[in-house]
Amino acid sequence: MTDLTAGLRETFVQLADTLVDDFDLVEFLDLFACSCVELLGVGAAGLVLADARGTLTMVAASDEKTRLLELFQLRKSEGPGLDCHRDAEPVDCPDLAKVGKRWPKFSREAENAGFRSVYALPMRLRDEVIGALNLFGTSPASLDAAGTCLGQALADVATIGIQHHRMWQRQEIVTAQLQTALNSRVIIEQAKGVLAERLRVSVDDAFGVLRAYARSNNRKILSVAAGIVDRTVEIPR
Repeated sequence: MTDLTAGLRETFVQLADTLVDDFDLVEFLDLFACSCVELLGVGAAGLVLADARGTLTMVAASDEKTRLLELFQLRKSEGPGLDCHRDAEPVDCPDLAKVGKRWPKFSREAENAGFRSVYALPMRLRDEVIGALNLFGTSPASLDAAGTCLGQALADVATIGIQHHRMWQRQEIVTAQLQTALNSRVIIEQAKGVLAERLRVSVDDAFGVLRAYARSNNRKILSVAAGIVDRTVEIPR
């Protein structure tokens, strides 16, 4: 097995493993950026992702100068990552010196950082584009066909991993909210039973008393119910 094949296998396994209990998204993205540099033979890699409002944020870079360049790109609102994310298409700039008026500020900053070319790939799953992978070269050059295919494959696997993590987080939130609702219902049912016995009324009437007391005192039903259960709230007969 060649070093490249072994590296590819290890990288894809690591990028695909996002559902473990100790999964760390920051570590995952840093690994992704560094793996792109090693496997694609580029000078550096950076990753920008869109937040819930669609605003791009720098989330990972293979080194500090690339991190600063990505932040500069977002701050100045020009650069390959923004175009790639907006158009959902790869952006190829084989020579930053010839970029012209397309990204004048970004190209100058990139050249000052030692880069001469850039290739951006969309982080896309079906119709949803969640960000862009930016690959920087230290000499004028385009990413060849094999590199483009591998780069997009890496971006696709990372995108799936990120989306799985987000879905898992959302599921945890939904589960927590459901559990909270169930716990609240238990407390209210307990309070109805206590009131029904104390006031010698039906359970339905007890709930009416509970609701009326909560409204007249401008309190949440759950708060009043909890007070009835722990005997800190007394509703007169």
